Amino acid sequence: MMRRLTWFATGVAAGALGTNYAKRKVRTTAAQLAPGHVARTTYEVTRRRARDVVEAVRDGREAMHAREDELRARRDGRLVTLDEHVGPADQVIVDGRPVEPGRVVVLRHVE
Repeated sequence: MMRRLTWFATGVAAGALGTNYAKRKVRTTAAQLAPGHVARTTYEVTRRRARDVVEAVRDGREAMHAREDELRARRDGRLVTLDEHVGPADQVIVDGRPVEPGRVVVLRHVE
């Protein structure tokens, strides 16, 4: 008789805890699916994505302007390559780091 009572009490406790857990889970999920929460989350995600697009466009424009400056300098004869100034045994250092001469572009301002 005592074993049955112990198993019964354990089952009641497990049932009560399981019901309480399920109730909390349902409330949390319902709150996440509420129209206000969905709208707020959608707005925040859209805002982040829009910010990413704006930054990508800004980066693209900066790269475009840099490339245009390089092409104009090449057209006007203001582009100086390091090959003209660096010998085969010389090492090029930019910002304290060694680099390959072909990876550096030097623009002169001619007035």
